[in-house]
Amino acid sequence: MASSKHNVQYRPDIDGLRAVAVLSVFAFHEGYLKTPGVFVGVDVFFVISGYLISSTVFAEISGSSFSVLGFYERRIRRIFPALFTMLAVTSAFAAILLLPSELVNYANSLSAAAVSASNFYFWQHSDNFDRPLDNPLLHTWSLAVEEQFYILFPLFLILARRISARRLRAAVVVLGLLSLASSAWIVVQNPNAGFYAPYTRAWELLMGTTLSLGLFPRLHSPFVRNLVTITGMGLIIYSVLCYSAATPFPGVAALLPCLGSSMIIGAGEVGSSVVGCVLAWRPVVFIGLISYSFYLWHWPVIVFQEMGVIYGNDLRKGLSMLLSGLITLILASISWRFIEQPFRKGRLRMSGKPLFTFAAAAILLSLVYSAFVVHSAGLPRRFPPEALQMAAYLDRKENYGVTRKDTCFITPDSHFASFQIDTCLHQDPGKDNDLLLGDSHAAVIWKALSEALPDENVMQANTASCKPYPRSGNSPDCKMMMQFIFERYLPEHPVHSLFLEARWTERDLPLIGETIDWAKEHKIHVILFGPTPEFDGPLPRLLTYSITWNMPRLTQGHRKLFVERLDSELQKLAMEKWRVPYVSLYQANCPSGTCTVYADVEHRIPLMFDSQHYTLRGSELVVGRVIEKGGLQ
Repeated sequence: MASSKHNVQYRPDIDGLRAVAVLSVFAFHEGYLKTPGVFVGVDVFFVISGYLISSTVFAEISGSSFSVLGFYERRIRRIFPALFTMLAVTSAFAAILLLPSELVNYANSLSAAAVSASNFYFWQHSDNFDRPLDNPLLHTWSLAVEEQFYILFPLFLILARRISARRLRAAVVVLGLLSLASSAWIVVQNPNAGFYAPYTRAWELLMGTTLSLGLFPRLHSPFVRNLVTITGMGLIIYSVLCYSAATPFPGVAALLPCLGSSMIIGAGEVGSSVVGCVLAWRPVVFIGLISYSFYLWHWPVIVFQEMGVIYGNDLRKGLSMLLSGLITLILASISWRFIEQPFRKGRLRMSGKPLFTFAAAAILLSLVYSAFVVHSAGLPRRFPPEALQMAAYLDRKENYGVTRKDTCFITPDSHFASFQIDTCLHQDPGKDNDLLLGDSHAAVIWKALSEALPDENVMQANTASCKPYPRSGNSPDCKMMMQFIFERYLPEHPVHSLFLEARWTERDLPLIGETIDWAKEHKIHVILFGPTPEFDGPLPRLLTYSITWNMPRLTQGHRKLFVERLDSELQKLAMEKWRVPYVSLYQANCPSGTCTVYADVEHRIPLMFDSQHYTLRGSELVVGRVIEKGGLQ
């Protein structure tokens, strides 16, 4: 995210572009914008960084003053002071708020962040049930990608110049194209690798490098400059608003925001434009100036506010958003004024041995703290024994309730090829055969349904983040599963009932209707399961806090209130429009407005192992309540 301005003419419009990037990332993370496309702000940062830093390097090369050691010194002065200040403060809050298992995970991510390898850490620790809000250092993955690039980039330039100085431009372009090609291929084969790997992101930084090499045409016409910059901003805005979770990213999709950024930067090399003037507006430029620190602080602020604020329901969400924005702005301003600036060009500026000693000491201290936390198993003495018993459920994989994970419940790690048709869709001729179709919310109730309906055979076809629609396609695995079920299996294998369950939202209502219409056309009886109650944090953590802080009502304030409204709307549609039986899991959970939070109070078993998925005992409790009320007749 950070860049250097040495030997490069300062351009306020580029700082303005930084502001656009960092504010879009913050808006998405904080929930102001619902479209996942705003993660393209990171890609805009990469292009800017590639342009500014490469401009400095090539200026020094031209003047025969380039030094690899000097380059690394500038990177350390730019990155380390603000980064390790944030890591120190975040570690202090982590030691207060994170549960033992979470603190161990945090310590491991801290080690990775300290040595600029957090992208590899988060690449290897992504899971269908992970909550991004559980890790305050998740955002450091992009810093790691950038630093890995800049460790190798000077060495590449030296090697390329020695081989053929005249072909340096061609070498940069070829390397960028190879990186883009790998990104386009890998993001389809392995989305996690495509997102986090440095070689799938290098082309974005190299796109900025090509600008510094003078490969962008000189736009002397004001009309053309305005046209190009407006188009460039349009590409960025389109990416922000129109990309979705189903968009393979980065890959070819990242070309739009990167090209848009390149067009704005390249056009601005010759003269001004309307877009450039807007970006150069002082308030916007100020956000750009503090954008590195803003990026560093925004995610820990959001995470700890979600964990530590006593209120959490939808009624006060707007206040929470405004507060996190204000806190981030204040911390970023302080960091920029009293840490970034003094270390870069003020009284704290260091070089040579003192600078590298400071960097080594900061890394070493982070590693020692991490080792101590891991060795102590997350400092468990911070919590009373009863709270620790509850906290342990965050780490108990057997409580997922998904007994056929990667067999009948397909995750990104297993893929559709692992779906065992003979096991998951085995029909029993002596029983009524039902099919439970949906995502992870369906998967966690399958075992409870099977045991609660002994006279029926409940089959299972579940895929992570996959809604049960004939045209569903959030991922290749989802698309293959739904095509198989709706085009091949159900038309050829009649079932007694089709159970539909997923993490429903308002946007799903028309598509649920389409699925029910399809089922009626094929004479298939449908039973629609409503949404599961949700909390704004993992229920075991909230219960741990409530025990530790002696606040028994804490969990109720962290319910997501939209679920109750959605449940009522779905029930009305099911009864009056679609005319299918409706099972309200919400009412089974919250019969009198207060939601059940323990599956077993005596043995302190939480209803859910995270914010929205039942433990095995929790699913048995809820399904049992549904059966008692005759909800599956």
